[in-house]
Amino acid sequence: MNKERTMTILITGANGFIGKYLCLTLLQQGHEVQALIRSKSSLNQLTGFLQQQGATMERFSALEGDLEKPDLGLVALPDRIECLVHLAARFAWNLPEQEARHTNVTGSLRVAELARQLRCRLVFISGFMLANTGHLSRLGINRSHPEQTDWSRVYRRAGGYEASKLESAFRLREFVARQGMDAVEVQPATVAGHGLTGELDPAQPLYGLLENLYHGRLAMIPGSPEHWLPLIPVDSLAQVIAAACVANHVPDTLLALDQNTPNLAALLQAAAHSLGKPAPRRHLPIGMMKALLTIPGLPGLLKVAPESLAFIQTCRFDTTVTERFLAQQQVTLPPFRQYLQSSCRHYLESEAGTGKLTTHGA
Repeated sequence: MNKERTMTILITGANGFIGKYLCLTLLQQGHEVQALIRSKSSLNQLTGFLQQQGATMERFSALEGDLEKPDLGLVALPDRIECLVHLAARFAWNLPEQEARHTNVTGSLRVAELARQLRCRLVFISGFMLANTGHLSRLGINRSHPEQTDWSRVYRRAGGYEASKLESAFRLREFVARQGMDAVEVQPATVAGHGLTGELDPAQPLYGLLENLYHGRLAMIPGSPEHWLPLIPVDSLAQVIAAACVANHVPDTLLALDQNTPNLAALLQAAAHSLGKPAPRRHLPIGMMKALLTIPGLPGLLKVAPESLAFIQTCRFDTTVTERFLAQQQVTLPPFRQYLQSSCRHYLESEAGTGKLTTHGA
């Protein structure tokens, strides 16, 4: 693969928050983009965004398909696909195991099979917790022999969404190894807003964190001074995935996170300053917070899903391989404070638009 030549890239989950920025990035680079879309309304939202951003729509097309259908619901194989990016996933807290597996595991394997039939590169998106070996061991995942893992037990411990993403990654790794496929796994951190505009989807965990901070529901800092929540701006993540699609030589795994993300206390302090709100100063151990969230009604009152606490941890990661690759591809991350401030500004504008904005000190 040559970065300079035009490629045709098929994307699942193209209408999602990350997907729409990936489509935009690839179109801006001159590539042909096909989006696997389930509904016309999803397509209209995506094309509306791309047109608003000034994308060249002549290079964009859509294909009807569904992860939950055999063969993705495709009546024929798409033509000339040189890379398939798998972003689509069912996301929700408290997702039932069967439902999560059906879409995020079985559906992912259907996408991998399509990439095998097309004989193209597969770029699939997992998550940064797959690089946390201690976390995987605590969940009971056998990394050397994942087929021996009691996955139902993992689902009970991690929750449907996270467990299905973990199982999907291991199943895909096994599939591409067995088939001898050209594949790249991208492991993104928690997604922040656009580095400049700050656009942040309300479904993203960081948005919920800002919302809780703004509305005074975050009285204490989860964890210890060593705990952190690594971030990656959505446009930077799109650039990482685009590079994984088009570069000739790509590492098997790209860990996409900003090492300059500070600990959670400093992140909350910076966010609170941008939001014009007081920052929490005292820490609450994660274990104690999980215990409190077992009280009926409290997760809904505090707007905190117990499953989300797993992403706040102390593990630090080696991103040397990814940083070397991105330097070769001339992909750089914006300063942490810049994209966090942009995310906070966008949140405030969203609150103002919904009429929920309150004045400082109210």
